[in-house]
Amino acid sequence: MNKSRLEAFSDGVIAIIITIMVLEMKVPHGSRLQDLVPLVPTFLSYVLSFVYVGIYWNNHHHMLHAATAVTGGMLWANLHLLFWLSLFPFATGWMGENHFTALPTVLYGVVLLMAAIAYYLLQLAIIRAQGHDSILKKAIGHDWKGKLSPLLYVAAIVAALRSTWIAQAIFVIAALIWLVPDRRIKRALQHDHSS
Repeated sequence: MNKSRLEAFSDGVIAIIITIMVLEMKVPHGSRLQDLVPLVPTFLSYVLSFVYVGIYWNNHHHMLHAATAVTGGMLWANLHLLFWLSLFPFATGWMGENHFTALPTVLYGVVLLMAAIAYYLLQLAIIRAQGHDSILKKAIGHDWKGKLSPLLYVAAIVAALRSTWIAQAIFVIAALIWLVPDRRIKRALQHDHSS
């Protein structure tokens, strides 16, 4: 299978996820500025999730550039990732509508954790298909971001049981770590083409 088909399908699903998230924000019944105040938690949870989905889209794009072929294992690993990403609208909406209370925040953390695990499994499937000398394996190196993120999500899940604001801060820190695009794969691809 051509990897462009996998990319196109994934891009379409991610675009739908973002569309569903924004549709969760209901238009207020009023024209005054204070009518927007009740929407602030929903808007903030949307912004956080939009950033996360953007991070996944960006890194997914770079990771697939390092792939030379698509295997059945990669297809299933990609679907697994898309499954967890598709739960972002629900978790985002529940958390925002309930003003960041404990259980919705815990669920949001679980969805983030499972998406991170699914991304890691996709990464492993690509490396397995291409071997340990693959561009992706060389590019990710020790992958400190990939190892730190799940630990942060677990810390946020535990923290949410005591203080949801600490959990939210951890979610923001994890997003900020990934916000700068990962240039390792781009450098590895350039090095491979120049060799």
